[in-house]
Amino acid sequence: MCFLNQDVPAKEFVVLFRERELPHSPQNLLAILNSSYSHSVMLSWVRPFDGNSPVLYYIVELSENNSPWKVHLSNVNPKMTSITVSGLTPARTYQFRMCAVNQVGKGQYSTETSRLMLPEEPPSAPPKNIVASGRTNQSIMVQWQPPPESEHNGVLHGYILRYRLAGLPGEYHYKNITSAEINYCLVKDLIIWTQYEIQVASYNGAGLGAFSRAVTEYTLQGVPTAPPQNVQAEAVNSTTIQFLWNPPPQQFINGINQGYKLLAWPVAAPESVTVVTIAPDFHGVHSGCITNLKKFTAYYTSVLCFTTPGDGPQSPPELLCTHEDKPGAVGHLSFTEILDTSLKVSWQEPVEKNGIITGYQISWEVYSRNESRLARTLANTTLEYKITGLSSLTTYTIEVAAMTTKGTGLVTSSTISSGVPPELPGAPSNLVISNISPRSATLQFRPGYDGKTSISKWIVEGQEEQNDQQRKLRSKLKVSCMVGVLGEEEEWVSLYEVENEPDAQMLEIPNLIPYTHYRFRMRQVNIVGQSPLSQPSRVIQTLQAPPDVAPGSVTVRTASETSLWIRWMPLPDAQYNGNPESVGYRIKLWRVDLQSPVLMKIISDRLEREYTVEDLEEWVEYELQIQAFNAIGAGPWSEVVRSCTRESVPSAPPENVSAEAVSSTQILLTWTSVPEPEQNGLILGYKILFKAKDLDSEPKTQIVRGNHTQSVLLASLRKYVLYEIQVLAFTRIGDGVPNFPPVIERTKDDAPGPPVRLVFPEVRLASVRIVWQPPEEPNGIILGYQIAYRLATSSPNKFTTVEVGSTVRQFTATDLSPESAYIFRTSAKTRQGWGEPLEATVITTEKRERPAPPRELRIPQSEVSSQSLQLQWVPGSDGSSPIRYFTVEVRELPNGEWKTYSSSISHEATSCVIERLNPFTSYKLRLKATNDIGDSDYSAETEAVTTLQDVPGEPPRSVSVTPHTTSSVLVQWQPPKVESLNGLLLGYRIYYRELEYETGPGTESKTIKIPSALRAELTPQSSFQTVNSPSALTTYELTQLKKYKRYEVVITAYNIIGESPTSAPVEVFVGEAAPAMAPQTIQVNALTASQLEITWDPPPVDSQNGNIQGYKIYYWEMDIQNDTGKVKVLFLPETTVRLKNLTSHTKYMICISAFNAAGDGPRSSPRQGRTHQAAPSAPSFLAFSEITCTTLNVSWGEPTAANGFLQGYRVVYEPLAPVQGVSKVVTVDIQGNWQRWLKVRDLTKGVTYLFRVQARTIAYGPELQANITAGPAEGSPGSPQEILATKSASGLTLQWTEGDSGDKPTTGYIIEARPSDEGLWDTFVKDIPRSATSYTVGLDKLKQGVSYEFRVVAINEFGYGEPSIPSAAVSAQLETPFYEEWWFLLVMALSSLILILLVVFALVLHGQSRKYKNCSTGKNISNVEESVTLDNGGFTSLELNSRHLNVKSTFSKKNGTRSPPRPSPGGLHYSDEDICNKYNGAALTESVALNEKPLEVSESEATDSDYEDEMPKHSFVNHYMSDPTYYNSWKRQQKGVKHPTPYRYEECAASETEPYFQTVITTQSTGGVYTPTGQPAPGSRTPVTGFSSFV
Repeated sequence: MCFLNQDVPAKEFVVLFRERELPHSPQNLLAILNSSYSHSVMLSWVRPFDGNSPVLYYIVELSENNSPWKVHLSNVNPKMTSITVSGLTPARTYQFRMCAVNQVGKGQYSTETSRLMLPEEPPSAPPKNIVASGRTNQSIMVQWQPPPESEHNGVLHGYILRYRLAGLPGEYHYKNITSAEINYCLVKDLIIWTQYEIQVASYNGAGLGAFSRAVTEYTLQGVPTAPPQNVQAEAVNSTTIQFLWNPPPQQFINGINQGYKLLAWPVAAPESVTVVTIAPDFHGVHSGCITNLKKFTAYYTSVLCFTTPGDGPQSPPELLCTHEDKPGAVGHLSFTEILDTSLKVSWQEPVEKNGIITGYQISWEVYSRNESRLARTLANTTLEYKITGLSSLTTYTIEVAAMTTKGTGLVTSSTISSGVPPELPGAPSNLVISNISPRSATLQFRPGYDGKTSISKWIVEGQEEQNDQQRKLRSKLKVSCMVGVLGEEEEWVSLYEVENEPDAQMLEIPNLIPYTHYRFRMRQVNIVGQSPLSQPSRVIQTLQAPPDVAPGSVTVRTASETSLWIRWMPLPDAQYNGNPESVGYRIKLWRVDLQSPVLMKIISDRLEREYTVEDLEEWVEYELQIQAFNAIGAGPWSEVVRSCTRESVPSAPPENVSAEAVSSTQILLTWTSVPEPEQNGLILGYKILFKAKDLDSEPKTQIVRGNHTQSVLLASLRKYVLYEIQVLAFTRIGDGVPNFPPVIERTKDDAPGPPVRLVFPEVRLASVRIVWQPPEEPNGIILGYQIAYRLATSSPNKFTTVEVGSTVRQFTATDLSPESAYIFRTSAKTRQGWGEPLEATVITTEKRERPAPPRELRIPQSEVSSQSLQLQWVPGSDGSSPIRYFTVEVRELPNGEWKTYSSSISHEATSCVIERLNPFTSYKLRLKATNDIGDSDYSAETEAVTTLQDVPGEPPRSVSVTPHTTSSVLVQWQPPKVESLNGLLLGYRIYYRELEYETGPGTESKTIKIPSALRAELTPQSSFQTVNSPSALTTYELTQLKKYKRYEVVITAYNIIGESPTSAPVEVFVGEAAPAMAPQTIQVNALTASQLEITWDPPPVDSQNGNIQGYKIYYWEMDIQNDTGKVKVLFLPETTVRLKNLTSHTKYMICISAFNAAGDGPRSSPRQGRTHQAAPSAPSFLAFSEITCTTLNVSWGEPTAANGFLQGYRVVYEPLAPVQGVSKVVTVDIQGNWQRWLKVRDLTKGVTYLFRVQARTIAYGPELQANITAGPAEGSPGSPQEILATKSASGLTLQWTEGDSGDKPTTGYIIEARPSDEGLWDTFVKDIPRSATSYTVGLDKLKQGVSYEFRVVAINEFGYGEPSIPSAAVSAQLETPFYEEWWFLLVMALSSLILILLVVFALVLHGQSRKYKNCSTGKNISNVEESVTLDNGGFTSLELNSRHLNVKSTFSKKNGTRSPPRPSPGGLHYSDEDICNKYNGAALTESVALNEKPLEVSESEATDSDYEDEMPKHSFVNHYMSDPTYYNSWKRQQKGVKHPTPYRYEECAASETEPYFQTVITTQSTGGVYTPTGQPAPGSRTPVTGFSSFV
């Protein structure tokens, strides 16, 4: 109100102003239940101040079940002070608030009413989407969805299902489903093929709701239970029976009448039933006929009715007989007693009499002259007749036929010449095959001699080759085939017979097998008998054709959520109809609802019998077929089989996820359902994953059950915190994918929490500095801080207050009283106001110090749980400065580090709850206090404390369930991770239940959105069975399961506290199981070097789990399984097999497993077998070293494939071209495998030699060849000069000067020596330094009495150089031995004479005493042989039969005077042109065998010899062979004989019984001469360029 004074006009005015504002909120808002109407609430209020503007209307808002506020009434009459709020839902809680609205605007809301719950009521709507489908002929499956959630009117407790016969007023039968989660029911014990009407109602605590509208459904059909009535059967003619009947009573058909089956079977053969199907006729009497029956045969007849499930009972059998008819042909027409004018005709009764035989008719006529025909009728007992009055030597046609009352039957005829008895026919000839197709061929031939009568039958036989498996298959299929080359041993079988074509010259042979080799032969038949067989035709092969049959036993099972497993029986080899390499299989797969294109999968392996089709859609039903194909085309498709993929987790997140903060601690989250194609199963609910961004490491989870609720209010959140929120859907299999990226939403701000860590680092007598940290819960944006302080003794409300900015963290208070206690308060501010203050006391004094650590730390066991414990302590001294906070540190035993749990524990606290610990884990804790001066020391550690056990955090891993037997499965798993056990694991619990599957998904089941709409209807949880197994087990067998049922298995781990979450469910089909045991008694026998034969016994019968369909043989070379492992599959239950194409002399490991329709059984333990030895491969390399003009060392490597035990080697060498017209081949056999080198000493300079080396086991393997030229290599040094040999008392000194060094510097020298007793150059000294120009050797190194020549050879990197000119011969002097002195010889001669005289005298006396006795006068002639022996062991080197050649070939060797010694190989064979059969009249015997042969003979024969470590030191043959002066004698020829070409002589060392080796040309050396290493030596020469090196 305002007063205005105005002077003009002189009058006083009073004006009243009213300020308009928003109306106040209604007062005393009260909500009470409306007793007259249950869905409403009575609201009353007191009219508020209208804000000086009339109230236009009121707005009423409500919150249902704590949901956000929403407007319920938006225009309430302003005159009203009470109203009835209707449209509410029973059993829900409500809050109300109101506001008034005037012209200024909407006023404040009133105070909210207290929460009010409406009473529960029965559901107001029935369940919806009722679906009923016949399950069996006595059960119906009913499924439904709950009523809309708004119509529940409380918590649903279950459902009532009622049913009765449709169309009848009978009483209902009721079933109570006591769980609201079960939305299906299998109604059993119903009447077959009967329609029922079914209704469902839900109920809650208040009662039963309304029943749904009735749905009707039939039980499935059954088979008829009564036969057709009034059945009459009558034979119409000789092959037809007619039936008349009435249908069974309708109530006994038990389904839709699909028709009738007429049955007839011969009395004599009841198994040969003829069936004719007749469609139903619903008007009058039914009729039908069976035709093509046997004539004049007694039959039983019957009729039955059938429905889709099967056949009903047959009517009583009725006996009748078909009518008579003309008979068939007589059998076996023959002629006997053939004379010029008569003959006797014989025959047999017809096989097909077709009635009662009344007689026979016989007729005859001259061939091709009908006018001469004569006929006779005979009695039915007459089976022969003598025809007379014939003309001699005339051909007649004779016919015989049987007769019944219906007439004369088929005629059997033949031709014969009178007076000429018929004979056996001759064989056909000139078989020619043409027009070859996959299943037929044309056979042309020249008929053989007809035997003076007509040919009545042609018989074609065929020969086919087949392996064992094909033969067994063909014997079962009654066909035969071969692939490959036709063998003479194959069996001949009859393929085709043709009758009554006597003049045939070409036959079409049908019913052949495609892609099969055949050979044909023929015989012809007349009345006498069969001809001999013709000569076989050429071998032909029928053409390829597509397979005739589809793979058998096709089954399909669910493999996973996105795959199906198909199994079939592969085609046997006999049914390929083409090249086996081209045979494969094609799988065709499509969705039942045809919503995706057809998928085709190709399997190229003809032996494959299972396949998994991947990348399918989850929870979708598929149909598939399979066919076989080859290079020509595809065979027929198999029958359609059906299966569906397994339910899976959703593959997409819920859509349209949104979040809205409704308060500082609540966020409203909404979403829509997962798109239907991505649901992959039944959505059972949703999981909300939310966490504070950048604050929480792991999200929290909130579960929303059911798939109708698509919003949730997240409560108890942190204030003004950014949250990441994700939503996922889950099925019974598991969780789907959460939405990504997460939804980000921040809760609303609020007043902040108190600042933390308040300390006073500087305290003076008149001032203090206070420091703080921002609140741990800012709850918004901090706008500033307030510091309030007062004397502790002053008034509690008298504070000095200071406000500072949001970035300030300290404040200094001045003008304080010394030695006084002050109380400080610090609080923070957001836009929602000031928060709770933090209070602390400080004393203005300068006498402060750090606090003492807390003491008496203890943890009461009663306060220990699985994830938390309570720490208690007694504070220590505060050091004259109040304690501001405590810090707790925790260490996990045994090896954990100290970690800070909290550093902001109140200074007033004496205990603290430590959370977020791991269950069943030991910890130690310690504590420190902090005041204004600083931190105390850490307290003493607590005793170790262990948190309590908790349920395991994770389920067992890697759970698999496989069929074990036909009624048991094997469950296998891995234990949970150790860190998730949370205690001592006591064991596992296995839960399993039977699943009931629908036959098909149906479109309705796909649209149902409730948990029970699974095609796999899950039985209630109570049907789970529990099996406790010890913690040490990871395998368990579930037994006594139902066959041909699908089970679901889950497993949990448990400890003393409880169980872990369940593992993901695993499904398994019971009823088919692979063999449980491996084949027994496996034996492996070697047949050849490349074949093993394996035999075994089948697994025990009780472990076969069905019929064994075949075996798999796994085999590999020992120790290299990964590289050589192979599998051979037998598709027949045979117990023997041959493994071919194996490696020789190799150990193989063999395992065998049996398989049946369910899969492969376990493998047997490996058995070992070894193939026989074979010839080895060629040596791995061939190398030459130390090559001089006449010698070299050859070495080689072991064969890469020994193929057995190496017995030795053979080295053969020869010149590529004859040397001086003579070519020799030298063969050396070496025993054993350890020595793989040879020293060759008899080469000719400049000649190229071919060396061949081969290894031997049980036989010699292939050769390895190389060429090498004797003599210096290009670039090697020249010959040393000025060779001088001087002898002194101490030794022999050889001097020389350096010659040309060649292309590389000289690296050393060797000295070669040629002893006069051998004549061959050989290495004498090696490894002489390059700087040396002389060398001295002791005389004791030389053989006494032998003269030597020496020469020097220089060496560089290219090899050995040209040798020097030989030195003068030098001999070692010997003292004459005593036995060569004249006096010794004289004494020996006299002694011998005296001895001879004594012997003669004794003989004379003996002869006188026996002069009257007869004696033999024959002469005894013996050959005198001189043997050459060696002092170093007495080994014979050469034995001579000669009176003209007396060789002294012994010498003494002291201390190994000759250097170097040469070990000899185990055996030596040689051939050499330098030795001939005659030399100066001396014949070589025993040791040397010389064979003269022309040059074109390539090599000598080889024999074996033993080996000795040391070869003879002297050889007569070596001596003479190497002497060039004897070459002319070697080439000496017989007089009068001229040879146009040079000859080659072969010399072979004979095998001796004594263990020694005879060296002629070739030696092996050790010691200082040559020490092989098994590899090419340094300086070794590669084969000569231009020659074949290795073969």
